[in-house]
Amino acid sequence: MKSFNLESIANLLGFSSLYLKVVISFLVAFILVYSAIPKIIRVSYRKQLMDVPGSRSSHSKKVPTLGGVAIYFAITVVTAIFSAEMLHKDIFFSAALVMLFFIGLMDDLLIVAPRKKLYAQAISAVMIIVGSNVRIQSLFGLMGIYELPYLVSVILTTIVFIIMINSYNLIDGIDGLAGGVGVLISLCFVFIFFRLYDYSTGFLAIAMLGSLLAFLKFNLSDQYKIFMGDTGSMVVGYLISFMAIKFINISSAEWISISNAPIIAVAILIVPIIDTISVIIIRISQKKSPFSADKNHIHHRVLKLGFSHMGTSVIICLSNVLIIIFAYLLRHLNINLMLFLVIAAALILSYLPLVLVERMSKQKENKALINNSNK
Repeated sequence: MKSFNLESIANLLGFSSLYLKVVISFLVAFILVYSAIPKIIRVSYRKQLMDVPGSRSSHSKKVPTLGGVAIYFAITVVTAIFSAEMLHKDIFFSAALVMLFFIGLMDDLLIVAPRKKLYAQAISAVMIIVGSNVRIQSLFGLMGIYELPYLVSVILTTIVFIIMINSYNLIDGIDGLAGGVGVLISLCFVFIFFRLYDYSTGFLAIAMLGSLLAFLKFNLSDQYKIFMGDTGSMVVGYLISFMAIKFINISSAEWISISNAPIIAVAILIVPIIDTISVIIIRISQKKSPFSADKNHIHHRVLKLGFSHMGTSVIICLSNVLIIIFAYLLRHLNINLMLFLVIAAALILSYLPLVLVERMSKQKENKALINNSNK
């Protein structure tokens, strides 16, 4: 009796087995998260594993924070099935991911000291960098630098991992933003890795895409709301850093040679990057510590214009799309000029809400003065 596999099923359906794997991997990731989150929500309410609103919270009710558990679960299952080549080559990938998952879960359940989280992030980064040689090996002529010495490469890549994990965590402040930005980044990397024939890493991007889309359904819900928590933000932050560095490394190959790959990666990850940069600039200008908590993040600025959480998330995601298109149009420029223009454009977009808020407040003041003078 003839046995059926994906190849034969794809032939019966009349399309490539690769397309069938893409569809199946996406559906598996989506369905696993979609079916797991309601159970996580029930357990969270029963055990009171909730985020309690504080002075800086954008929510008024207690909300479960363990959405990242479902995201991690789905991504682990899908990559085990469809990204076996990547897991075999990057042997420390899973170990580093497990470490970040558990430190994030401990933080969501018990609260972990920032110092200990930083140690875990650094160790997980060094594991994948040294153990699997996933590191930034060249700057492609940025500031005149090409190939990096091994130790410099390890230190730089470790810093990139730590900054990106924490930057992604910082944008997880309103409904839909972290998930929406993650979906956009995943889509970009799906396109990139399949165009570069790195299907194994491409399936990792598909797993993240399906997981985050299912998570967004609940994150944007009024009745069944859930946050991804530190578990989700650390896992997704690690994954987007990993994929960005893989893209930069592949682009340095002679048969590909994408000369501005680091800047394209920056454009794709621009929301967490520029949010961190702009917040630090504001805090320093106000003579505050760069690490102090406040409401100066990009989503806070857009919220002040009167938009809802969903509207704010859509606006920021669309801004990310504009920066990616802008970077693509500039791809033939000198790498240093391209970086300057991309960062400048992103900073302008990030500070635009502040200008608009200030103008709105002045208009209100003027109206109040006119009304008072007419009385």
